[in-house]
Amino acid sequence: MAWGLIAAVLLLLGVSSALLANTVDVRYRRDVTRMVFNDNLEVLEDVKRSVGAVEDTLSQVLSSSAEAPGDRPYIVVSIEDHRLWYKQGDQVLFTTQVATGSGKVLEKGAGGSQWKFETPRGRLVVQEKETDPAWVPPDWHFVEIASKKGLGVRHLSRGESVPLADGSAITVVGNDVVKRTADGRIIPFEAKEGREIVASGNIIVPPYGTNQRKYLGVLGTHRLKLGDGYALHGTDKPSSIGQSVSHGCIRLRNEDIETLYQMVPIGTVVYVY
Repeated sequence: MAWGLIAAVLLLLGVSSALLANTVDVRYRRDVTRMVFNDNLEVLEDVKRSVGAVEDTLSQVLSSSAEAPGDRPYIVVSIEDHRLWYKQGDQVLFTTQVATGSGKVLEKGAGGSQWKFETPRGRLVVQEKETDPAWVPPDWHFVEIASKKGLGVRHLSRGESVPLADGSAITVVGNDVVKRTADGRIIPFEAKEGREIVASGNIIVPPYGTNQRKYLGVLGTHRLKLGDGYALHGTDKPSSIGQSVSHGCIRLRNEDIETLYQMVPIGTVVYVY
């Protein structure tokens, strides 16, 4: 009877340990994904250290995957090698160079929090495919530009006006950020990277949903969305390919992302290590 009880306890402990290990693994991958995507750098590093995952290898990424790719084609990206492979089993269907996250840190400002521009490691999935994608720049874009130019940052809300020295004002009309002149004329601002709106020593951050918060051409000709703002996409800076220069996305030459776009179906697994 006693031996049976001991065996039962040991079995229960074994099952509990397995469940705990699986739960820790699932929570780790979930929390790492969330924290990378939400720029919570300090907590991310603590979690990585706590589970011994400061460095990733392809074997770790594959072994931690919820399921093996089997006979289905999949994508592998090496951050260190700046290279992408589209594979089926051991056969390479396509390969090319890529650009990945720079690893640079940008201070958010008050509060001491940070953005760190890393390409997330692990198992991702192609969720959507787009042609001629528009880039909707996050807040960090405007903070980064302002930091480089020694300017402040001011968020423009709908219904708000920013007065200018000449009697005109910056405001939102419909889906455009415009300059409303003193005589009532409405002049929409140009929406283009490098032509951000500046007024009274501040970069003006357009509201989401306005045309001035959409940049065309920056992401190249095609995009494969991986979720939470990350993607495989083209570029208007082909000279950057092969370097660690992006803000986290995986950049390809336009001709290469067009090839992938044609080959890769939605639901394809992407392993980044």
